[in-house]
Amino acid sequence: QVQLVESGGGLVQPGGSLRLSCAASGFTLDDYAIGWFRQAPGKERERVACISRRSSVTFYADPVKGRFTISRDNAKNTGYLQMNSLKPEDTAVYYCAARAGVCGNSVSLYNYWGQGTTVTVSS
Repeated sequence: QVQLVESGGGLVQPGGSLRLSCAASGFTLDDYAIGWFRQAPGKERERVACISRRSSVTFYADPVKGRFTISRDNAKNTGYLQMNSLKPEDTAVYYCAARAGVCGNSVSLYNYWGQGTTVTVSS
């Protein structure tokens, strides 16, 4: 069974950090680019970061540049999103997704999705 499972979300104070994980099963993650998306209440799902299959190319949305770092460990079939200097506007459900081939900027381009993990940034 093909699955992506996110973990690592939670409640954090502004300025804090979280590390999200995305564990794949039922398929080989290193055949896929990994994207991290988020969706805040009442807003559309947006891509925040993406990493190519061999980690040679990364993309970050402007609001998270310099604060978030995407990475992957193909040996563990897992992707990661390190989030530092968190702000209240980072509050959202975070999803990881896998796309066969290169990074894409549209939700519709991704083949597999996780169930999401909630990140709340609040004092």
